[in-house]
Amino acid sequence: MNIKLIVVGKLKEKYLKKGIEEYAKRLSRFCKFEIVEVPDEKAPESLSEHQMEDVMKREGERILAKIKDKEYVYALAILGKERSSEEFAKEIDNLVTYGKSDITFVIGGSLGMSQDVLKRADTQISFGRFTLPHQLMRLVLTEQIYRAFMINEGSPYHK
Repeated sequence: MNIKLIVVGKLKEKYLKKGIEEYAKRLSRFCKFEIVEVPDEKAPESLSEHQMEDVMKREGERILAKIKDKEYVYALAILGKERSSEEFAKEIDNLVTYGKSDITFVIGGSLGMSQDVLKRADTQISFGRFTLPHQLMRLVLTEQIYRAFMINEGSPYHK
């Protein structure tokens, strides 16, 4: 099984990198896990609606270039479907059971995700209506993927 995170921008915070590295190491017994960073678009503080769409479109093109046809894609989106950890674990298990062994998660840039990426996604997932830094979301998502495997294994990790 292959799990890929496609993310916009570089991760600079050492404490987040360490947390992600820890969960990536734990995930290695279940899957091949990789994070693909695509460059973010430089954008000034105040942008028109059209300029924001242009930024998201360019970032979206970079994201789509990293997705293969066979990959099952989750787009992280505030308006996506919320799931419990147990529901998410069951969904991952079902994907593998039915031959979807290449799963990709996409975290967009600071302005959001292009409509093209949302259309390509097989599903949208939300971690709630809170606004979280994209860098922190990488850690939260990686932990939840690990938690899903532990739930499916029947481990006491999930309590």
